[in-house]
Parts: sequence; structure tokens; C-alpha cells
Amino acid sequence: MKILLLGCTGFIGSELVPNLLKSDHDLSIVSRKQISNQKFINSKNKITYITCDPSQASSWEREELLYALKNAEGVINLVGEPIAEKRWSQQHCQEIRNSRLNTTKNLIKAISSEGSNIKVLLQGSAIGFYGTSPTETFDEQSPSGKDFLATLCEKWEEIASKKPQRTRLVIIRTGIVLEKNGGALGKMLPVFRMGLGGPIGNGMQWMSWIHRKDLCQMIENALTQKKWVGIFNGVSPSPVRMKIFSATLGKVLNRPNLLPIPSPILKLLLGDGAKVVLEGQKVMSKRLEKVAFHFKYSELSDALEDITNSNTKKLIKDQLRKN
Repeated sequence: MKILLLGCTGFIGSELVPNLLKSDHDLSIVSRKQISNQKFINSKNKITYITCDPSQASSWEREELLYALKNAEGVINLVGEPIAEKRWSQQHCQEIRNSRLNTTKNLIKAISSEGSNIKVLLQGSAIGFYGTSPTETFDEQSPSGKDFLATLCEKWEEIASKKPQRTRLVIIRTGIVLEKNGGALGKMLPVFRMGLGGPIGNGMQWMSWIHRKDLCQMIENALTQKKWVGIFNGVSPSPVRMKIFSATLGKVLNRPNLLPIPSPILKLLLGDGAKVVLEGQKVMSKRLEKVAFHFKYSELSDALEDITNSNTKKLIKDQLRKN
């Protein structure tokens, strides 16, 4: 396919883009920042970079972006200012909103115009849609929450739903994405490797997670398989509480799990943004079963062993299978 990608140069894109190239797709990548040609493997010259800010309406008047959109069959929209990396000042909250809502408004307007023939739109969202709860279990049919993130996700998805009738829409509400070079785990690993790790807050909040490899496979399946339509929760089938996540990570790394990070410290660093880490939600996916999606990493221990290159248990399992 010929695919236009928005917001795919960061944590998720660093794995997604090489995967799409290996599958022989032609890619046009839009980024606010100049991208080095060495960032992604490009041996077949199937990748084009467009430097502009898609949240600005004027960017969609540029010839190179209009040309890429006109020739694209699919769009992946993962644009969004990071949620949990800064204090939620009024200005930052506005940046979080604008980056998602304005970009998606501009995109929908562009693909609705004459000359566009987008067959599929893969739209990012987040499990923050459901709000937080220590006791409830959410799936794709659950209603939205009422907090800042839930309201944002609901509006984000509402804008995407205004796509043309000819365009198949897939919305993936992503959970906590695990990999060593970014996200929540990327910040936790150095602390744990020094032997200073432990649960965050009271340890009872739910973590609905997914290995980055599984998420990227999910995105590619959604692009190419017509049975993927509507909303899917991008989470593994095995959510865990923070204390279990922390204990499992310590065990995989063979490091102690003794020093919890107090809530006040996290709130001091992130302000309202600490809510993302201190509160959580148990999210499952009923719809992934219906499209027969196969997780490579459905269990947390297997995911963390792969990410941290802790191969001892894997070698033992493989040896037992051979015997």
C-alpha cells in the first residue's frame, strides 16, 4: 500500500516504520522536525519525508503533502504531544489538545476533499478514554470517563468518525506500550537496574499494557485486513496491578523490588500528569478475539524478558521443548 503517516517518528514509529518497509509498503512520513535519512532503513527508496506541522491548516496547502495524500491508499494518524512527560500546566494541556484535535480535523477535511481516495484510516486513541478505576473492567463497549484524558479521547475519536463513507476507520485505544527505549518502561529500567526500583504509588492501580511489537503488528493488520473496522483496545489479555508489574520486572532483571516511589514525589514532578501513572484502569479487548489477532507476548514476564534480553528462562523453555 501507499501510506501517509502522521506522528510516526517517535517511540512507536521507530518500530512501526521499519516493519511497514519490510512489508514493501510505500511510505510518506509527515513530521514537524527535519528527519535524518538514516533514521529508518530505506534500501528500496520507498520512503518520503515531509517536514511540516499537520496541526496547522496551512500545512495542508503545501504541494508535497497534497501530492502524498492524493496518492495514498491509507493513513496512520498517531500524532499527539506526549501525555505524561511534563506538568499539566494550562499551556501544556492546550498543546496536548491542539496536537491531536487540530491535526485530525485537518486530516479529515483533506481526505474528504475531491481527489482523495483514502481506503483506510488508522486513528490513534488511548485507554484513557475510559477514565480510571481500581475496580471496574472496561472493554470496547464501555462508556467514556469524565476526566481530562477521557474527554480528549472522546472528542478525538468523534472528529475521526467524520471521515468519508468510502474510508474504513479503525481506532486503536492504546494501553501502556512496553519497550526499553521509551514510554513508562524506558524510564523505569535504569532505576530498577541500579537496584532502586519498586512500585509507583500504592501499587494497586491497574496497568493495561502491550508489547510494542504486538501493537505494531496490530496496526499493520488493521491496515491490510478489511475485517478490522471500528474500535479496538490495544492491550494485552493480561493486565496486572502495578505491584505485580514491579515485582515481575525486578525478577526478570534479578534486582530487588523494595523502594516504592511515593505519590507526592510523582505529583511534584508531573502535577496532574501523575494521574496517568498513579491511577489506572483494567482494560480488556473483546474485539481482538473476533478478528483472531494473535499476541506474540500475551504474558508480562515473556514481554519483559524479550525487552530486557533476559534470555535465561527462554533458553530453559526451549531446551525443555526439544527434550
